[in-house]
Amino acid sequence: MTRTTYYVASTLDGFIADEHDSLDWLFRQQIDDDGPMGYPAFISGIGALLMGSTTYEWIRTHDEAGDGWPYEQPCWVFTHRDLPRIEGADVRLVSGAVTEVWPEVLAAAGGSGVWVVGGGALASQLAAEGLLDEVVVAIAPVVLGAGRPLMTEALDLRLVDLARNGDFACARYDVVRPPA
Repeated sequence: MTRTTYYVASTLDGFIADEHDSLDWLFRQQIDDDGPMGYPAFISGIGALLMGSTTYEWIRTHDEAGDGWPYEQPCWVFTHRDLPRIEGADVRLVSGAVTEVWPEVLAAAGGSGVWVVGGGALASQLAAEGLLDEVVVAIAPVVLGAGRPLMTEALDLRLVDLARNGDFACARYDVVRPPA
């Protein structure tokens, strides 16, 4: 069964990037990729990606090593702008509601997971449509005071797993849906 996960790192005060879209705070922290809720285990179960345009632009412009696009899975980037493409990347620039491309995303995932890579607003839109199943957040011991919020709308969650990985407190939450 396909599950949609917002897998993200956040500061203790709930920001995923500072007010200049910098992630410098994140890269100063120690984490074990093979530790609890680590990235390699997570990405191995992902069949499709969703991201906002700010995240896409950050990835595109921070490829200092020249490695190119870091994902093999197809990726839908939600934007209202005409963004530059990344050569060799399966990136689909879309605008409008996530529900418009959702059947295509599920088909591409092929039963594997869907990862909401970045963007609290995008994750909030998915949650509002009942399409977000879980939030996995690695909470860094950093306080920014301002920046890009983890989520932009209210959401009820239920804690299902909690672990320490290096400097991070890692938590897995199921999205609580209202009774039908």
